[in-house]
Formats: sequence, C-alpha cells, structure tokens
Amino acid sequence: MNYNEAMGFINSYTKTGGKITDLSRAKELMERIGSPEKRLKFVHIAGTNGKGSTLEYISNALILSGYKTGQFTSPFVLRYNDRIRINGRDIDDESLCKIAEQVKEKVEDRPYSQFEITMSIALLWYEQQNCDVVVFETGMGGLLDSTNVIPPPLVSVITSISLDHTAILGDTVEKIAVQKAGIIKGGSAVVLAEDNPPAVTEIVKNTAKEVGAEYIPCEPCKPFSDGGLFAPFMYRGVKITPAMPGIHQKYNAQAAITACLYLRKKGLEISDGNIIRAIETTQVKARVHYIDGEPPMIIDGGHNPAGVNMLSLMLMYLSTRGKKIYTVIGMIDSKDYVECVKTISRNSSRLFAVEDFAPNAVPAENIVDIASFYTEAETDELVGAIEKAKSLAAENDGIAVVCGSLYLASEVYNHPELL
Repeated sequence: MNYNEAMGFINSYTKTGGKITDLSRAKELMERIGSPEKRLKFVHIAGTNGKGSTLEYISNALILSGYKTGQFTSPFVLRYNDRIRINGRDIDDESLCKIAEQVKEKVEDRPYSQFEITMSIALLWYEQQNCDVVVFETGMGGLLDSTNVIPPPLVSVITSISLDHTAILGDTVEKIAVQKAGIIKGGSAVVLAEDNPPAVTEIVKNTAKEVGAEYIPCEPCKPFSDGGLFAPFMYRGVKITPAMPGIHQKYNAQAAITACLYLRKKGLEISDGNIIRAIETTQVKARVHYIDGEPPMIIDGGHNPAGVNMLSLMLMYLSTRGKKIYTVIGMIDSKDYVECVKTISRNSSRLFAVEDFAPNAVPAENIVDIASFYTEAETDELVGAIEKAKSLAAENDGIAVVCGSLYLASEVYNHPELL
C-alpha cells in the first residue's frame, strides 16, 4: 500500500460512520486490531477550546523530561500525518502505509468512521514505538467519543467548555459539559481548567464523585495587569510567560501545570524547570499563532464564538495600543459564522472575505454583508487578500490577521510564500 492508497482507504470511510449511542463499535474495533490501548498509558484531554494548547504544554513537559510521548490531535493542520506524532515528529509515510494496511485487513466489512480508523492507526504506532505516555485529545464530546475506549488514564484534563457542535452534543453549556465529563473514569483523576462557569464545575465535580475519580481544581494564578501580548502570570511565586499570545493561555497553561504536578505524584519525573520551559517555548500552529515579521501576522483557526472571542480580546488589546488590524477571514457553513464575523469585524480596520479554501466555505459575499456594518469589507481570492492585508499592515504599523477556519489556516501554512 502506497501513501495515496492509504489515504484512499482512510477517506473511504465517512466522517461519522453512522449514528452511535454507545462505545460498542469503537470497542469492537479495538478488539479487531489487538487492543493496543490496553498496553499504553494516557493523559486524556477533552474540552471545547484550549485542548490543542494544553496537549502541547503537557506533551512538551514530558518530552523535555525524557519520556517518549505520543500525541494525538485533530484535525490536521498541514497534512494528515500531523494528527499522529511522537515527540513532535509526524508519523512517517512508510509506517502510516504499513499500519493502514494492517488495519484494512481487519475492518473492511464494518462502517467505522474516519476518526476511528485514524485512532486505530495511531494506537498501533504508539504501541509499536513503545511510547511511555500518550497525550490523547478527544475528537468531539467525550462520553461517546471513540477515544473514550481507553482504560482509566493517568489523568484526564477538561479545558474550557462552551457552545460548539450543538446539534450533536447539546444546545446548552451544561449538556455539553455532561458529554465532556464522560471521559472521567473511576480510579483516575480529572483536572478542570479554571475558565469554566460554576455550572460546569459542579457537573465535573459531581461526575468525578459518582465514578470514584479524584477531582483536581487548578491552583489560582495571578495575571499581570498589563503583561503585554504574551500575558505572563504568577504561579506559586514564579513568573511564567507563555510563548503563545493571549490572556486565555494562562488558563491552558494552568491546567497543564496542574496535570503535570499530578503526573509527578503518579511517579513520573517531571521537574519544575521542564514544566516552565514547556510553557515558555511551546507554540501551536493555528492557535493564535503570532509570526513576527514586517509586518507581523497572526494566524488563528478558532471557529466557534468562544474561540473567536479569545482572538478578539487580543485584537482589542493591540487596537488600544495603536495597532491597526487588517483581517482575512473565511468560515465554513457548519459553524456559527454570523456571530464570529461580527466579533472579528468590530476589531478590524479593514476586512477581506475569502471562500476559495474549502468546498463548504461560507460565500464571501455573505461575510461582507455582515462585516460591512462594522468595518470596511470586501471580497477577494486568498492570495490577493493576504497580499493586501500585509501591505496595509506594513504601511500603517499594523498587523495582518488570518482567521475563521482551521481549513483556511491549513491552506495558508501549506503555501509558505503567503507568510
């Protein structure tokens, strides 16, 4: 099986694999491929926003401490392989093809999902490569997410919970929290990020109590009143400055630190220095990714209201300090694009709407219709829009921003001449 054949096999499955009401299909899949999950140790991460950053912080603390660390994320940013990594290295094409062929022999007669097939390939690779720990991000939800077939993890982490995938997970934050809290398992522990409303905290605490898991709240950390773009904070008397910008990063970092300290209790040797170094050096593509240059750029794939609000707070901070924001935005039609466009438009000096990055992109004209109430807006194709935004930013001591969809971010990263 070559790479094109492997991707053809993976893409032959639908995104959902059909409606599910329990984990029986995913459990059966694991049995078919030899139950690799039973021979691995996990940190399991769920949440609406912040999963990717938190996963990278924890992973890098483990890697710096000498542990061979599997990293499972979704969706991919540059290419399929970057969903499945060990110590930051993507699965190589040869291993992907070989394992995909092994999985194919076991599963051809069942309607699994693309995500389940990807998870199978990842788990087999982690086992074959003798990973010490796998930091495992859920796909959607938690309770019925196929990643939830793993045994009780070393620790679970639940990041910020807000409205997203409401048709599947529920139309209130409380309903979504019940789904996310479904990853909590007896005999394990759960860390909950501090930036959650009281109702979510109660649901997570009660779920932990019901299943016999330890609930670990995050120890408060003190932000600096004006720490600048990278929002340093004090934690246990130590000043820590995340390498990723935005005030929300302190919450992700705080959850990661708390999880690492708990892992230390479980016997993993993770020093304070390696935890701090992970926070202060980790950067994640498409998560409010700041690229210094002339002009500087920010690339963000936040696509739900809570994620866009985090980007918006940073843009507001920059605006109040005299920076003009020139925005290229594109969104897909399965997201609440109206509110997202309104939020970003309010903080943009000028906005360019694009649609040539995905087949289900919202028509650029629709975005302009909304944005025009708040700022000067026009449609353009992607290359032209980025060139205009960067030119205006360079002329006016501003910042060029590309945002709205992970698919858009991926398109930009795959064309480095645009950066």
